[in-house]
Amino acid sequence: MSRLLALRGTVGFVLLAVLIVVTGRWASHAQGWALNYPSSWVVPLGDWISVFFDWLVYDLRFFVDTAIEFSAREATRGFSSLLSYPLAFSESLFFSGFNEQIPALPWITVVGLAAILGHWVGGWRAALTGGLSFLYLAVFGVWEASMQTFALVIVTVPLVFLAGLLFGILMSRFRRIETLVTPLFDMLQSMPPFAYMVPIVVLFGVGNAPAMVATAVFAVPPVARCVALGLKSISQELIEAGLMMGCTPLQLLWKVRMPAARATLLVGLNQGIMQTLAMIVLASLIGASGLGSELLTSLQSLRLGQALEQGLAIVVIAVALDRLSRAYALKPPANIKPATAVWRRHPYLLLALVFVLLSLGLAHFMAALNVLPETLTMSTAPWWDAKIEWITVNWYDSVQTFRDFMLVSILIPIRDFFRSTPWVTFVALVALLGYRLGGWRLSIGTGLLILFPVVMGLWTQTMTTVYMIGTAAVVCIVFGFLFGVIAAGNKRMSEIAVGLCDFFQTFPSFIYLIPVVMLFRVSDLSAIIAVLLFAVVPMIRYTILGLRNVSPRLLEAVTQLGTTRWQRLVKVELPIALPEIMLGINQVIFMALFMVAITSLIGTQDLGAEINAARSGNNTGRALVAGLCIAFLGIVADRLIAAWARRKKTELGLA
Repeated sequence: MSRLLALRGTVGFVLLAVLIVVTGRWASHAQGWALNYPSSWVVPLGDWISVFFDWLVYDLRFFVDTAIEFSAREATRGFSSLLSYPLAFSESLFFSGFNEQIPALPWITVVGLAAILGHWVGGWRAALTGGLSFLYLAVFGVWEASMQTFALVIVTVPLVFLAGLLFGILMSRFRRIETLVTPLFDMLQSMPPFAYMVPIVVLFGVGNAPAMVATAVFAVPPVARCVALGLKSISQELIEAGLMMGCTPLQLLWKVRMPAARATLLVGLNQGIMQTLAMIVLASLIGASGLGSELLTSLQSLRLGQALEQGLAIVVIAVALDRLSRAYALKPPANIKPATAVWRRHPYLLLALVFVLLSLGLAHFMAALNVLPETLTMSTAPWWDAKIEWITVNWYDSVQTFRDFMLVSILIPIRDFFRSTPWVTFVALVALLGYRLGGWRLSIGTGLLILFPVVMGLWTQTMTTVYMIGTAAVVCIVFGFLFGVIAAGNKRMSEIAVGLCDFFQTFPSFIYLIPVVMLFRVSDLSAIIAVLLFAVVPMIRYTILGLRNVSPRLLEAVTQLGTTRWQRLVKVELPIALPEIMLGINQVIFMALFMVAITSLIGTQDLGAEINAARSGNNTGRALVAGLCIAFLGIVADRLIAAWARRKKTELGLA
């Protein structure tokens, strides 16, 4: 056995894998515990976590027997109250108004300000994007709900960016903090947000302020990673120049490091905006108001046309904020002489002020410019409903035949195969794969992470999750790779494909449930197709990115050597694009895991269903344990893929 373990070639790996499978099958028949983990061996971590949170919320008190004694619950609820102050101002400004004498900003004012801001950051194209996006919200009758969401976003994004900036600075300066924080960020980014919504509800309550906390937990990690990356990528020569000029550490940070990393920091801001908008929609489940709440209500009442319209409104906001933030990231810093007059230094600010005063005056005398009358708005919901009804009537038999075939002939056998796999076999195979790709350290780490769902008593749900995510991921990877390869061969086609990817990636995850429920009803097939639609985008994007980034000079050189198109693709382009393609596979898996809890809303029986049930009963321990199981699946996949990519790069001489 030791000689086989030392043999890391393909033959040794295959022999050991076969030995593990055979031994696991034998053990499952000879020893029942190898197939079904005994309930008496289950570690009640969920119960311990629930007891801890009960103590934290109801029993823990600070400054006991003093005039300022308070509980942890009072502290967290007090923090929620603090967050509600800027949120109340934002809502008054855009939605509810301050009082009868001072109403909210008219729609014409917001549209004009969006256009002015767009022109400032990116010229006429960005101005049209900003202005027309907000005009769409007014014309299609979703203005109030959209402004509720927008008010929440513009308060949450600065808080998320400041927290991410702080963590990013600390991670870039102190190696120990980065070592401690990185695994936590990995866990938070791979854990479905539903899992940590439960403890947030227990500690902070429900409503917009707790939704901001949940959003920060979700959105801060990618922002912090961008900030840390930007600050660590600054050339040493620039830092030495700052030191030679006598900069203190604080001056070096704000005067040298931050300006030099401006582009990357603004990419982090863009990520924070998009993550915030995505999470605020999900946070409607814990009381966040706005478009997310209305979308969820429409879905629950099967008003699919209205749900699509509300989802498109979220997409419009996301596209507008994404384009404006990207344009600002690309905007070169302006060099203006200090002696220049104020109106010359800040012409757009002066223009915005003049427009606000003018538009407020017009809206005061023309009510239609303040709140667009319903008679002047339009709706696509009846059209969508008619199309949905037509599809349901005319395609029902064909769709149900396809659904039954997929379930009975393909999906259920795959699910039964995964569920019948002995846990000892699966854990051992993952550990063996880890050893093959990265040695003993990776083997032990991945093996222990996969063992976690076993000892938590969630093996069946975990295998159901692996079956669903694995099936969707394989289809995503194959289709996304093939489509990306085809699109990358033509510049115009690749630009169109990337644009479509940008558009579909802004869709709220809830939206993908609409067509699958409409066509395939509630089933595993519906959940898998929803995951597929949501997760295929990064595979297409990163495949195109990797292939388009191959040096044209290199392609010209190998073409002159007489290689065919197929040889050039297989021997040159794909190996060089491998890092980006592997990143696409990684993102497919993480996005598929993100959808697990959402697809549980249409009746799955996996770890997402565990989280959804725990959310309904505010069972903190059950939600966090199921969330950790999903997070560990993502981390295992990430580590194995990264190890494989490193090996291939080394073999190809790219590392």
